[in-house]
Amino acid sequence: MEVHIFCALPSILSSALEAGVIRKARDSGALQVSVYDLHELSCDPHKKIDDSPYGGGPGMVLRVDVVAHALERVFGRDASALRQDFPVILLTPQGEKFTQEKARLFVREPCLCIICGRYEGTDDRVRQHIASIELSIGDYVLSGGELAAAVIVDAVARLLPGVLGNRDSLLEESFSNSILEYPQYTRPAEFRGWKVPEILLSGDHERIRTWRKNKAIERTMKNRPDLLR
Repeated sequence: MEVHIFCALPSILSSALEAGVIRKARDSGALQVSVYDLHELSCDPHKKIDDSPYGGGPGMVLRVDVVAHALERVFGRDASALRQDFPVILLTPQGEKFTQEKARLFVREPCLCIICGRYEGTDDRVRQHIASIELSIGDYVLSGGELAAAVIVDAVARLLPGVLGNRDSLLEESFSNSILEYPQYTRPAEFRGWKVPEILLSGDHERIRTWRKNKAIERTMKNRPDLLR
């Protein structure tokens, strides 16, 4: 799988892409990640990528010509045609919420293109004519899309075949079955008087499965009742 990330500050992504699951996926050949500095690919003679908004207002806006030119230099064809072949993701607070289900859909794609918003916003013509989907990782505002891009790449990378040692672990994770994951425990069995639930030490796997399912539903009801609905 190829992932192409276009952003203003590539250095923010460096550590995330060189560690953990993403590094393992890259080393195995299951994932290729390329990060592009919009300044370096800018069509502006001074390598600017933003400008003041038409109509006035605070802040600066990421330019549509800069984004289009950057994608066209990398992919070698019209930026507006790319979304016909693979997801072109614009990261913005106005986007749909990124979910585990979207990660499962993305992992089926041979390629993802991610455009990281920054400044006051992105010229809306990027959304209208270049991007195929707008995404947000939560109901809050970041300074830019670089950290959000790292989140999406990590969520997708761990679903790629062969990246995680035990594929069964994916089946029991939070959100995999529309509920949160059950509580987990390991050694020691008792610490400072805090004990592991006796049933997990019983060896009765059927009772353990039932306990875990009930605890998962209980946790979901408490923390994320919207998932049960």
